[in-house]
Amino acid sequence: QVQLVESGGGLVQPGGSLRLSCAASGSIFSIKAMGWYRQAPGKQRELVATITSGGSTNYKDSVLGRFTISRDNAKNTVYLQTNSLKPEDTAVYYCNADIVVDYVVTHYWGQGTQVTVSS
Repeated sequence: QVQLVESGGGLVQPGGSLRLSCAASGSIFSIKAMGWYRQAPGKQRELVATITSGGSTNYKDSVLGRFTISRDNAKNTVYLQTNSLKPEDTAVYYCNADIVVDYVVTHYWGQGTQVTVSS
């Protein structure tokens, strides 16, 4: 059984910062790409950032320069440092990962963590 557990969300004022974490646990052989998505009320889930096992990153244009994705392979954890937050960043943030278990790659999702940017 593999689980992704997110933490670090909360309420922050515009211009503030939050660091989101997502830890994978279970019978994991290895983890390939990891990423963060978000879903605002009434909108579709959208990609925020991804990172490969080798550390290559990709970002949604509107967060480039404000958000940084990173990972600690020894801890099976992916992070999202969010700076200069704006009200439009308000959403539920979900992590995902392509995890190898028993030689099979499966796409897993976390349960989500709420980020609210408001004064």
